[in-house]
Order: sequence, then structure tokens, then C-alpha cells
Amino acid sequence: MNYKSRISIKIAGAFALISLCLTQPVKSQIPGTEIFNAPPPPPDINAPGNRTAGGKRGCENMQKQLAASQEKLLTALVPVYQSPNAELVFGLTTISHPTFWFYIPYKTTDAAEFVLQNQEGQTVYQSPVSLSGTPGVVSLSLPSTAASLKIGDRYHWYFNIYCNPQQPPVFVDGWIKRVEPNTVLKTQLEKATPNQRVALYATHGIWYDLVAASGELRRLDPKDNNWANILQSIGLNYIASEPIVDCCR
Repeated sequence: MNYKSRISIKIAGAFALISLCLTQPVKSQIPGTEIFNAPPPPPDINAPGNRTAGGKRGCENMQKQLAASQEKLLTALVPVYQSPNAELVFGLTTISHPTFWFYIPYKTTDAAEFVLQNQEGQTVYQSPVSLSGTPGVVSLSLPSTAASLKIGDRYHWYFNIYCNPQQPPVFVDGWIKRVEPNTVLKTQLEKATPNQRVALYATHGIWYDLVAASGELRRLDPKDNNWANILQSIGLNYIASEPIVDCCR
């Protein structure tokens, strides 16, 4: 399946070329961000993403379930950068096999899948995902059997739910780039407590590692404030109170 064919909008204009430096965090480019120090996005990504599932095709029954809950949508827990006509869903990781986080509002065990493509558009990982049927935030880790993400490379991921086999899936998609932390940050992370690690990832703008570290803390302590603050800082206030549920192993 050609996933790129789903994207019909092109980002108007190029992002300004700004060098990414993990030693000196840059000022956040996302309005309202206080916790997460967002780095500038790559200037040459020519396709936007979808942080929330925009269409209702094939999921009419699921949407009826959501009528009493403000119709929350399938959502990727990733920052969004706005351009004039679209949005770029993008974040960094330092990990070879990172974890991806999604909010699933549906009570469904329908077929789902996760797809990862390299920046040339070639599929490097594709796997079915078993949904539990319990709405909430789920995590999906790239398994150790998959090829490692290459440092400096970007990857395009898709998370699809097939509510109706006769219609296209409801999906979200975005980008991830693996970077190498500098020596100082490596040393700090090695010595850091779990809470300090969360703070370091936030300060240096490493989103995927940040949400994974914070999510694990919230599993241990559902009242942990870091989780809510981090999600609120990228405009996902409505998900901050949702439970983390077991899924997708």
C-alpha cells in the first residue's frame, strides 16, 4: 500500500533553515509551550502529518460512542508545527528502538497496524497491532527484532485502525528523527533519576524519549504531574487525564 498517496496537501513554503543543537536548547516554536523546549523542525520535509484522525469514514459506530465524550479522536501524542496550510507532526529520539504513544478513544478490537517508512518512502517495519477494546492512551514500541533507527535519519510512521474492512482506515501519521546526544547530555542522563531524566529530555527537546519516560512514571503513579504538564504544553490538555491502558504488545 502506498501510504504517501494519502497525503494530498503540501506544506506551503519551506521552513527556515535552522541548525539543530542539543547542547544549547532553542526557544520553543510551539505557542504556549512552557515545559517542552521544542527544537526547530527540519526545513526539507515536504509532506505534512496528521496528529488527529480527521475523517469518520468507516468508524460511524465508534463516533456514536463518542457523542457523550466530546467526540475525542484518535490522536498521536506528538508535537505539531503549524505552517500556513498544513501541520507538521514531528519529534526527536535518541533511541534505536523508540516507543510511540497514541490516544485511542474507541471501544474496539478491530484490526490495526503500525507502519514505519524511511525518508525515501520504503517500508522498514510493518506489523499488525492487537487492540484491547479499552479506550485510553497506549504505547507501541519498535521491537528489538526490527532494524535500528539510523542516527541523523528521519522516518515516517503511520498508525491505522480498520474500523470497516470495506473502507480506508482511520489513521494518524507523523515523523521521527534519531539524533545523537552530546557527551554532556549522555553523562547527565546516565546519572539522572527518572524525574531528572524527564526534565533533561524536556529541556533538550527530545520528545519521544520524554513522553516515554514520563509515561512510565505515570504508570507507577497515576497522580504524577509531569505527564499532564507535558501533554498540556503541546496542546493535548483533553488527553492529559485519560488513563494509560495495556495494549499493543
